[in-house]
Amino acid sequence: MNAWTAATSADFRGPLDVTRAATAVLDARGLVIGWSAAARQLLGYAPEEIIGRPAATFLPEPDLPPAGDRPTTGMATIATWSARHADGHRLPVALTMCPLADALPGVAPGPARVLVATALGDLRAWESRQAMLHGLATQSPVGLAIYDDALRLTWFNASYGQEIGLPLRELIGKRADELYPGTFVTEGYPRTLDSVMRHVLATGQPFLDLHFVGEQPTDPGTEHVWSCSYYRLQDPDGRVLGVCEDSFDITDRYQAQRRLNLLVEAGRKIGTTLDMVGTAREITEVAVPDFAAAVTVDLLGSVLAGGDPEPGASGVPELVRVAARSCGDPPDRPPRPPYPISYEPGTLQYRSLSSGGMIRAERTMVMPLRAGGASMGLVTFDRADSPAVFDGGEIDLADELVIRAAVAMDNARRFTREHAAALTLQRDLLPQHLPPQSAVDMAYRYLPSDDRAGVGGDWFDVIGLSGTRVGLVVGDVVGHGLQAAATMGRLRTTVRALARLDLAPDELLSRLDDLVGQTPEERAAGAGAEPGPDDVATGVTCLYAVYDPVSRHCTMARAGHPPPAVVHPTGEVSFPDLPAGPPLGLGGLPFESWQTELPVGSLLALFTNGLVQGRNGDVDAGLAILGDVLREHRRPLADLCDRALAALLPDGAAPDDAALLLVRTRELDTRQVAAWELPAEPAAVGTARELATRQLAQWDLTELSYATELVVSELVTNAVRHAAGPVHLRLLRDLALVTEVSDTGHTSPHLRHSALDDEGGRGLFIVAQLVQRWGTRYTPYGKTIWAEQAFPPRYPGAPRPVG
Repeated sequence: MNAWTAATSADFRGPLDVTRAATAVLDARGLVIGWSAAARQLLGYAPEEIIGRPAATFLPEPDLPPAGDRPTTGMATIATWSARHADGHRLPVALTMCPLADALPGVAPGPARVLVATALGDLRAWESRQAMLHGLATQSPVGLAIYDDALRLTWFNASYGQEIGLPLRELIGKRADELYPGTFVTEGYPRTLDSVMRHVLATGQPFLDLHFVGEQPTDPGTEHVWSCSYYRLQDPDGRVLGVCEDSFDITDRYQAQRRLNLLVEAGRKIGTTLDMVGTAREITEVAVPDFAAAVTVDLLGSVLAGGDPEPGASGVPELVRVAARSCGDPPDRPPRPPYPISYEPGTLQYRSLSSGGMIRAERTMVMPLRAGGASMGLVTFDRADSPAVFDGGEIDLADELVIRAAVAMDNARRFTREHAAALTLQRDLLPQHLPPQSAVDMAYRYLPSDDRAGVGGDWFDVIGLSGTRVGLVVGDVVGHGLQAAATMGRLRTTVRALARLDLAPDELLSRLDDLVGQTPEERAAGAGAEPGPDDVATGVTCLYAVYDPVSRHCTMARAGHPPPAVVHPTGEVSFPDLPAGPPLGLGGLPFESWQTELPVGSLLALFTNGLVQGRNGDVDAGLAILGDVLREHRRPLADLCDRALAALLPDGAAPDDAALLLVRTRELDTRQVAAWELPAEPAAVGTARELATRQLAQWDLTELSYATELVVSELVTNAVRHAAGPVHLRLLRDLALVTEVSDTGHTSPHLRHSALDDEGGRGLFIVAQLVQRWGTRYTPYGKTIWAEQAFPPRYPGAPRPVG
């Protein structure tokens, strides 16, 4: 199918052409004596219905003017009329009439006028197309030219003529490649004008948006780029007439696109490594040859050594040439090692270094590498013998390239210093060595996803509590890097402080939730600093557990955190369904504790999401893998940690920060625990002293009897005076001697300064002087006041717990 038959709807005849318009022949009296098929189709009258009737039948008002009233300019006048259709409705039409020759003397009168009509809408559409064609010829910014089948110019429009600068009569008959020497640069198409046009003539296949590079006849010496399209011209019978070319100068757009492509390539290639020399070589590879013929990069010696930009000893900065590239360099040439270089006063480089600004000659441009207001070095772009000079757009492009390189180099310079600071921060924020606990054996691993900074938002901790209990905590702050690590550090410190208050797990999480839920302004007010845009902790999860080696009870609560894995001594692995509290900081929802009894030798695994979610995000699969590893619970804990990381994170890289804390439970030997229940009466004080003294003698701790008697007397007396119900006394011999007195009251005693005439108030002060530390913890049934004393220097130490 050729181009002509493909456009079957095209009709180049005007709407008033007698071969297609409605036509009627009138005699001198205005009667219809001829009626065309198109007239019947337009107005609905059959020939037998209209012939012999006056034209006013279908053109009612106003009456038709006589033929002699028409203009005699030789051109028919087109008028609009409201015609009457055969069915009675009105139809707007455009019409014209042409007078015929008068009848000869002695001959009967014959046809006097020919009336031609068409629907008014058809005329308006045809007039629009004619206006469009006229605009293409006279006003269109697109250059149009027609070449015959011998590829010689036959016509062009006004835009083409303005571009070529000569009238049509002087160029008719010339070939296209004589007018515009140049070549096509669009990949996959012929390169010359002659080959492109011959292909279109031969195949009828149009070519669209081919980019042609050449010189404009009215602007010699300057390279232009045109977007050109070519299509074959044929008459209605399919005979090939020639080729039509339309072209549009896209030089500015083409250059802008090239610059944009260069910026995109710079974004991909510059700054891929934290190496200053590597970054300098990257900018030379990007800029040569598309932007400049040669590029050199010089850095200050102090910057290359990793320090801040500083002048040399003589006041003139010492430069080192770290990268150089030119168009003539072979692609496989090894880079030259950095070497010192100096510039004489008056050179472009010296002037740029002295002024700290860009210096430009016609074909050379020197840009300073600046970071933080200080110059780190110079980048020199040179176009050698190229006729093209650096214009304003190219100066902006060079500035953007240099800015990107400067940022990357400054990042590389700061990397070592920041990395060292991050490692120091990690040592301060995460436990590097957890002290041994009587309640549990433990091992742990931490793997940040940000391997450059070395820190993240996950944390874990093991906290020694009163009564030989131990607090186990693991948490996760959304995000990575130093910001998340700083938030994590605040939360870890807060958890340790709250844990020392002997709070229940659910109460501790509630207090922590209040802290995380503070506004940035509230936290800044407490820290004495202005709130920053990132000074907020959101998406924080935490799991807190307390294990008591005496009762073997473990109490847990969680805030949006995964439950721990519990491995019984039989090897059975479970993930208990702890009440799922909301993540910290949301507020409005309570936390709930869950308690269980753990046999001696049970294994607890506390972890963060980053350990089990993997790169595919399948947490269930990660939990199954962790369970398989933990079934071998009799292995050393450190070995289990390593095996878990190897199974869950085989490549050693976590998509998110990952923390794992493994603890194996112990139980205090019954010989280390002594407990009594006493009635809440004054006589119980003396009984308590006797029981405590007797027990210390059995433990060979007679040296602590005097202090212990005073502690027991004061604590039991307070319980008898201020609480109801029985009083419980318990002594624990662990890493220290712990004395505990429990009652049903919820009021905690506190230290106060007693006046000289006060009868009481000094007992607790005396207790505080006799012990290492003391405190109060609350239970659902009351409170426990405890005091801890160190063993005598010669005491061999507490026996190891059973486990």
